[in-house]
This record gives sequence, structure tokens and C-alpha cells, in this order.
Amino acid sequence: MLESAAGRLLVATPLLNDPNFERTVVLVCFHDANGAFGIVLNRPVEALAAHLVPDWHGLISPPGTLHAGGPVERSSFLGVGLMEEPQDEPEWWTALARGRPGPGLGLVNLAADPEEAARLDALRIFHGYAGWGAGQLDMEIGEDAWFLVDAHPLDPFAAEPEALWRDVLLRQRGDLAMYGWYPEDARLN
Repeated sequence: MLESAAGRLLVATPLLNDPNFERTVVLVCFHDANGAFGIVLNRPVEALAAHLVPDWHGLISPPGTLHAGGPVERSSFLGVGLMEEPQDEPEWWTALARGRPGPGLGLVNLAADPEEAARLDALRIFHGYAGWGAGQLDMEIGEDAWFLVDAHPLDPFAAEPEALWRDVLLRQRGDLAMYGWYPEDARLN
């Protein structure tokens, strides 16, 4: 198994043509020898998240759009939050990248009382997630289906999530940055 990718981003390479993941950016939430799961960050949908999780209305970051987090369990809702590293980890919070300085990303338990989560700096709601079985994600990374890059704490809350694929690639160093200009249809080049 590769080193855990939890807290990092998977950026779909131009070789990945699965319509579920083409040009996606996935925040890896969990990754070990038994499998992995993550949330697609750049697929907003028309629905407003507050209509689906009304108790969290006051904490959802603008513009408040629901995001398609992946093809698995599309009827479930997941919250991704940003807050300064808590002294103690609240019950409603699961940190995604422990040990990194600065504001932290985490999963927010939407069954919790929203008043307990008032210290969140940002919150975005996703329906569904992406999942991989044992060794599957490692294999896909090895087959160049994904670029594995560091996440910026504001990536899940991008004002223009549709541009996140390009933006994440363009901030990389070296040859990887050139993929940010890769055309959607290379045949038209």
C-alpha cells in the first residue's frame, strides 16, 4: 500500500474517462489497506443544501449549493468543515489531516446539534461519496488515473468549484502544472 492519502487531493488525469470522475478533484477522507473513501469537490448541483439539511442553514458557506460528492450512497449527506485546530476534538468533528499546522479540514457529523458547531469557519454539504476497495485506489494511482497532490484548506470551499480541477493543477510545480491547460477534448487541439 502507498502511504495514506487521507487529507490530500486526487486530481483526475486526462487518462481517466469514467464519467463519474472525469476532471474531478477528490478530497481523500480515509485511506488504508482496507480501502479508501473521498468526496468529489467540484460538482455543484442546482439544489440548495439548506433545503435538504435545514438545521445547518446558518452555517453553510455561500452560495449554499449542494455538491455531488460521488456515485456511492447518493441519498446520504456529508459535511466538510474548516476550523482552527480545536484543543479537543469535538464529537461532531473528524479531522482529516492531523498534525498539519493551520486551519483544519474535517468531516462534520450532520446528526449533531448545529449550535455545537458554531465555531466552524466554513461548511459545505455533499451528497454521496467516492469509494475504493482494498488496494483499488493504490492501483489506480499506479496506473496514472490520478495525480496525488496536497490539499489547500480552502479547496472544498472554492467560490468557483467548476474551475477547481484547473486551479489545483496550475498551482503545482514543474510539469504537473501544464495539465491545468489540458483541453477538455484533446482531439480539438
